[in-house]
This record gives sequence, C-alpha cells and structure tokens, in this order.
Amino acid sequence: MDETILNEIQELKRSVKEIQLTLENETNRNIRIIAEAHLDLSRKLDEALKVDNEKEMLLIRVNHLESEVRRLKEKIEQTA
Repeated sequence: MDETILNEIQELKRSVKEIQLTLENETNRNIRIIAEAHLDLSRKLDEALKVDNEKEMLLIRVNHLESEVRRLKEKIEQTA
C-alpha cells in the first residue's frame, strides 16, 4: 500500500479512538448524571403529587363531614 494511505488509515484510527474515549469518558458519564438527576426529580414529583392527592381526599372528607353536621343540626332543631 501507498505510505500516504497508511498514514491516513492511522490518522483515522486515532480519530476513532479519540471519539470512543470521548463517548466513554464524557458523553456516557454526562448522560448518567442527567438520568440520575431526572430520577430524583421524578421521585420528588411523585411525592408532591401524593401530598396533593391526600389533600384532595381530606378536602372531600371535610366537605362530607360539614354536610353531615349540617343535616344533624337540622334534625336536632326539628326535634327541639
């Protein structure tokens, strides 16, 4: 083979190796960091939604209890 072609092949190999190292050392690590942060955010969102759901259920129960108290109050007033 021609020496120029061999030099170009070696340069391509170095370039490919550099790209592989960049992917392994930087890109993959950065993706992992972002994924871990995303999982933390997802957990925090799930916790926040759980609190909102509990709050809604409590508001429904309070509304129901207020209605019951109102009905009981009316019954007491009618019998008195």
